[in-house]
Amino acid sequence: MIPVKVLAVRYLASASPQLCRGLQAPEGYPCLGMLTTDCDDATYIALDAATKAADVRVCYSRSFYAGAANAATPNAGEVIGILAGPNPEALRSGMEAALNALEQVGFELAGEVPYLAHTVSRTGSFLAGEAGVPEGAALAYLIAPPLESMYAMDAALKAADVKLCKLYGPPSETNFGGGLLTGSQSACQAACAAFAQAVAQVAQNPKER
Repeated sequence: MIPVKVLAVRYLASASPQLCRGLQAPEGYPCLGMLTTDCDDATYIALDAATKAADVRVCYSRSFYAGAANAATPNAGEVIGILAGPNPEALRSGMEAALNALEQVGFELAGEVPYLAHTVSRTGSFLAGEAGVPEGAALAYLIAPPLESMYAMDAALKAADVKLCKLYGPPSETNFGGGLLTGSQSACQAACAAFAQAVAQVAQNPKER
């Protein structure tokens, strides 16, 4: 697994009400926690983990154009995520859960091709909202470079009884592609395995004849 680098973390115990409204933080959630990392998709999974561990909501998340290798400043990385909490204790608890999750999820390499094929066994509020599924549903979170992502997505959809919830058509902000699939936990795991295998096939033989 390619380790995720956490670049910056900051807390606002009582953020400006105008800022909270601008970020669409829920009413009654005046505390904000911000982080940047060098891996957007792993961070989105980690932010979702925060919503399962504490009374926090993801009020803002955005990938940066061209990826971490082209970051504009040392602490920008590839993504910003902002959590909102009702009090500093809940906020810090949620952020710690996100930071812990970042130590357990990341991209793998098939040759020199990076990809993410991760089963979220139980979604929190963030990924459930992104995928349009009930909280607690299982998801296969699948990401790879442009061609690999679409080729492997087909394999994942054919490998198990899963439904495509969201397609990230290439190029994304970071020049990748992929999507979110839902089904039973075992079906999502099978889809992830098929996706990884298909990415490896392209990595080993890019030009099929």
